[in-house]
Amino acid sequence: MPAHTKLPRPAIAARYARAEDVKGFSQVVTTLGPIALLWWGIALSTEISYWLTAGITLLMSFFLLRVFVLMHECGHASLFRTRSLNKACGFVFGVFAGMPQYVWSEHHAYHHATNGNWSKYRGPLSIVTVADYAAMNPRERRNYRYARTIWLAFFAGLSYLVLSPRINWIKGSIGLLSHLIRRKIAEPAVSLSAHAATFKTRYWSSPKQYAHMLWNNVVLLAAWVLMSMALGPLVFFPVYVISVSLAGAAGIVLFTVQHNFEHSYASEDEGWEVDTAATKGTSFLLFPGWLNWFTANIAYHHVHHLSVRIPNYRLVDFHNDHAHLFRDVTRIKLSRIHAALQCILWDTSERRIISVAEFNERT
Repeated sequence: MPAHTKLPRPAIAARYARAEDVKGFSQVVTTLGPIALLWWGIALSTEISYWLTAGITLLMSFFLLRVFVLMHECGHASLFRTRSLNKACGFVFGVFAGMPQYVWSEHHAYHHATNGNWSKYRGPLSIVTVADYAAMNPRERRNYRYARTIWLAFFAGLSYLVLSPRINWIKGSIGLLSHLIRRKIAEPAVSLSAHAATFKTRYWSSPKQYAHMLWNNVVLLAAWVLMSMALGPLVFFPVYVISVSLAGAAGIVLFTVQHNFEHSYASEDEGWEVDTAATKGTSFLLFPGWLNWFTANIAYHHVHHLSVRIPNYRLVDFHNDHAHLFRDVTRIKLSRIHAALQCILWDTSERRIISVAEFNERT
């Protein structure tokens, strides 16, 4: 954002950062309702053609991508007017997405607090500096690039939404149980809650986070059992795993290119400026209308980083009404997403992200 341009924060609060419960509920219904119908279609399609099943599974992944974006919005308390509605619907969306919404939202808040400060947050790809990459041998460089290729996105989605939330909860719970047993044997007079308060783990940072992890997994595992009984595990699990993993893959790719692109703003602690990060370190994805619907306007990510309280259904209005603020925002078309994903090096001297190709040209 140019230094002379002031962000109209009072206007944001008065006109744009206003949620409407009717619109919020309509988005819930038009997202979860079709998913229920698609599962009914899956049950019928297996008797007709597995190609039809595959097509419905692909369509399901688009709706699950929308689920994840709306879950993200509930975490910012911007989909509904009241915090309780955002929490309740966020929990439901989290079950559909396979992600404990409260835990994810707390981690995501750190991203917003440090956006553009690559000393503290380097995005989902955890990119290295130019100096670190230059110090690698050819094999290490090749492995670094391959680990960040778009062709591994499906497996990243599988890990991110299907495997890791379950594994982390199980590992943490086993550690907690082991801790309680050991401490109770050593100090039987002390209550279990007091012993639990002394337990430390990397999987959660508070009892509230663990409670959300617990109930997310309990409800989700119960849903897995019920759906397996209704459709058969050989139908349910392949469709579920593929659709959720594809949605996760798309989400990871979209989030990455919203901050990793050619010459994206990448500051260190000193001189970091949050509004500059929103406009020069966040992209504007040029999507067709139907994809903007499935992604709940997350393409207008530059607006979202200026104010997280603007609901998805007001992002376009803000962008259009304040177009002068966004002249320098990088536009990325669908056809350029793969190229943006090649920008995986942090040039600390220039305070920006560069591609491996640019690094090779320099050296």
